[in-house]
Amino acid sequence: MKYPLLLATLPAALSTLNVAAEEVGCVTTAWKLIGANHKVCVQAFDDPKVQGVSCHISQAKTGGVAGAFGLAEDPSQFSIACRQVGPIVIKGKLPDQETAFSENTSVLFKETRVTRLFDRKRNTLVYMAVSRKLIDGAPANSLSTVPIMPWRE
Repeated sequence: MKYPLLLATLPAALSTLNVAAEEVGCVTTAWKLIGANHKVCVQAFDDPKVQGVSCHISQAKTGGVAGAFGLAEDPSQFSIACRQVGPIVIKGKLPDQETAFSENTSVLFKETRVTRLFDRKRNTLVYMAVSRKLIDGAPANSLSTVPIMPWRE
């Protein structure tokens, strides 16, 4: 087989998580005469396995005609901030590394993925957003940490 690694990673690349992000809002960064404007959008999602942690991710969205029809590939430009928003309750066993959120950023094989890492020594959750392509990922990333601490109301 000529592309065994490509075929082995295809199911993972096509799978999506059941985590839905809520759009908070968008800010136009460049006006386009035809089609949608270029913009940066902010979305919020709650960690599906860690109750009490919410993340906000901002991401550049390509406009123009292709962007208006959802055919443009969004650039690998984003930022993430995660915070404790209530008592932290871990649902089940927490692995050292797991995908907490994933969203396609192009029609074919590009996604923004948020991976949760568990720093057991420091009792801290680490959320890293990266851009992934099926064949060629980008080194662009953003990081946020949430120390697991008691919640006082």
